[in-house]
Amino acid sequence: MHNDIPQIPLANGQTIPQLGLGVFQVDNENDIKNSVKWALAAGYRHIDTAAYYGNEQWVGEAIRESGLDRKDLFVTSKLWNSVRGYDETKQAFQASLDKLGLDYLDLYLIHWPAPGYVDSWKAMEDLYRDGKIKNIGVSNFEQNQLEDLMSKTEIKPEVDQIETHPYFQQTEMHAYLESQGIQHESWSPLGGGKNNAVNDPLFKKLAAAHNVTPAQVILRWHVQREEVVIPKSIHEDRVKANRNIFAWGLDEDEMEAIAKLDQGKRVGPGPQDAAWLKKSQSYSGRK
Repeated sequence: MHNDIPQIPLANGQTIPQLGLGVFQVDNENDIKNSVKWALAAGYRHIDTAAYYGNEQWVGEAIRESGLDRKDLFVTSKLWNSVRGYDETKQAFQASLDKLGLDYLDLYLIHWPAPGYVDSWKAMEDLYRDGKIKNIGVSNFEQNQLEDLMSKTEIKPEVDQIETHPYFQQTEMHAYLESQGIQHESWSPLGGGKNNAVNDPLFKKLAAAHNVTPAQVILRWHVQREEVVIPKSIHEDRVKANRNIFAWGLDEDEMEAIAKLDQGKRVGPGPQDAAWLKKSQSYSGRK
């Protein structure tokens, strides 16, 4: 087996690198720029940020300082919940593009299914048609919300980026997205601070058997489920280790053992929590 990062085909004929670097809750300029620099040096070509994270400008600086050709990179950002409406969405998109210092985005997502997402999606459809966004998608949308969106618009989302990790495996959503030709992308793939799966005895056992780390085992599990993963780290050794998950694999028994760990336990808010979604529309970001 080789260690190249696979390019996953999307329904529109584009592709997305299966491994990317996430930068949520990285608020320090040096941490952001170092993390992106280490990732790109290790062979990552996919960077995932968002307006809400307050760090798009530093991601853009790190990309420019890398010296890599723009066409070789896949950059994602997201529309926050406080922005809804056709014109407002176009303005927010341009603001993200300006902060990143880019001419287009490879993927732009509606961050959460807060009310008003249909009008925002229509703006994104036009940005997609104009070539300003190569792919459009959503994040944290569940089946009923996706069906509502698709019934009122013309272009189907290419990606749904949802919380997924061994303690919250999203098996039903995974099957639904597959049936719709929508790529499943995982955020918090290791479980985050509250659900830190790397300390589970099963992953320690599997890591020893494969001579890798527990985090690598978990990321490999995601990859074998054909998900796109965007682990975050501000530590160079972990950024590099997270890259090395493609030259080995888990067998069927090991995958089944991991499947039994599912507890239905979220790290983040629930997409059906109307009160939280409404509250989230009252603030604009982490900065």
